[in-house]
Amino acid sequence: MSKKNAILLAATELFSQKGYDGASMAELSRMTGAAGGTIFHHFKNKEDLFLNILGGIKETILSAFDQYLKDANFRNGLELVEGAVSFYLQLAGRMQAQFLLLHRHFPYKMAEANPVCRDYLESIYDCLLDIFEKGILRGQKDGSVDGVPARQSAMILFSMVDGIARFNTYQLYDAGALYSALMAACRKMIGLKRPTDDDAVT
Repeated sequence: MSKKNAILLAATELFSQKGYDGASMAELSRMTGAAGGTIFHHFKNKEDLFLNILGGIKETILSAFDQYLKDANFRNGLELVEGAVSFYLQLAGRMQAQFLLLHRHFPYKMAEANPVCRDYLESIYDCLLDIFEKGILRGQKDGSVDGVPARQSAMILFSMVDGIARFNTYQLYDAGALYSALMAACRKMIGLKRPTDDDAVT
């Protein structure tokens, strides 16, 4: 692993655990063994370091979902929505430090004044909402989903799923224990029409 990647990895843990204000470059230097000059050789300042981390998180999440959707074979729109819900929770479990960082307040505070930060956050959430909306619209065509408002329903669905992920991130409740109830609530909310073997893939 390169020194730059080692700094990014350690800084992700530091920011996720201590927040932006609580993360010191001196502590990062101790964690990585890199002198302050080495850190600032790769990153202009603390904000630049954080934005590099956030940009990396964006790319990882979007790439992971893109690959998942390419590899998966959904019979209908409902299965696409269910798959997206399940994969999001899996990803949150695999990327605990990154999701803890996303679930903290400071990135959204920074986004109020920093357009790059705002763009990264919007890219992540717009992509996820687009996937849920795509599944709902596809389900309305193939008969597996009722005629609910697609974008609004996608927002509510994502809010539910992300809320469960936050429970897990903050170790308040095991997301796995809520999985069945979450899926049932998602199906009920989008007006499940029970799929059949004849549902066409569109």
